[in-house]
Amino acid sequence: MTESSYSVSGMACGHCADFITEELEQLAGVTAVAVDVECDTVTVTSDRDLDIADVRAAVEEAGYELITAHG
Repeated sequence: MTESSYSVSGMACGHCADFITEELEQLAGVTAVAVDVECDTVTVTSDRDLDIADVRAAVEEAGYELITAHG
């Protein structure tokens, strides 16, 4: 299992977290998504390494901006 954290801008509430979770869960290999709206972070657990471009595209599809990746 691989766990990666990302900083995301534009999140304000639980609905934001739902939109991002829904998009990220569609990526192949993703097994869990945890969104912390207050800290503007998203942690993704997957059974393989994820391409940052795919993660960025999913976050943008949800209407937000991926700022940085942390591991």
